[in-house]
Amino acid sequence: MGGCKSDIRSQLLSMKDDGYRTFQCGLVPNIDPSLVIGVRTPVLRAYAKEIANSPEAQRFLHELPHMYYDENNLHALLIERIKGFDNALSAVNAFLPYIDNWATCDILVPKAFKGHQAELEDYVFRWIRSTHTYTVRFGIGMLMRFYLDSFYRDEYPEIVSGIESDEYYVNMMIAWYFATAFAKQYDRILPFLERRRIKNVWAHNKTIQKSIESRRITAEQKAYLRTLKITH
Repeated sequence: MGGCKSDIRSQLLSMKDDGYRTFQCGLVPNIDPSLVIGVRTPVLRAYAKEIANSPEAQRFLHELPHMYYDENNLHALLIERIKGFDNALSAVNAFLPYIDNWATCDILVPKAFKGHQAELEDYVFRWIRSTHTYTVRFGIGMLMRFYLDSFYRDEYPEIVSGIESDEYYVNMMIAWYFATAFAKQYDRILPFLERRRIKNVWAHNKTIQKSIESRRITAEQKAYLRTLKITH
């Protein structure tokens, strides 16, 4: 088992890009730079695809915690390729407590979840109620990715709007959720801004900023959104 981790780690170390490592360290400032190898995401995805069905990958998924940031990202990309909803869900629940940054959190989008929104819903609510920053962020992210189209229900933005957190990476995801929801469910989301139903004022204003930056809403909508910014 230890040999497996060493083999995969050796491969990751051989793929390092020092320039990209510097770039990544700037993106995830809460991660010790000595724990960032610097493997470019497309390279990491290709490697995950290459080893996904191998015994070494299966062992790697059970070898938590990992040392390196890049190992965690590889872990997320391997989960993304797991077939079967139950298997993917089990792997996600085992991994979530070890996620320690926004980038690893956001790269984790299991393909097996698509089409299983009904079964996933209760777990999403549990994740959002967690006290772990990146588990909450992941839960909001799942609502954003899988529940804004045909599976949309008004209770979902109600839940997200009610989240009260001092964590920057939670509030940023709240804003990202509402900006995305606004573009897809304009009439249903607009009241959350008009009536100031998003608990966190910073998240409210960031939602407006991100929406204004979007190409998916009209100039008229953007002009109106500017009038909804909270300045006091």
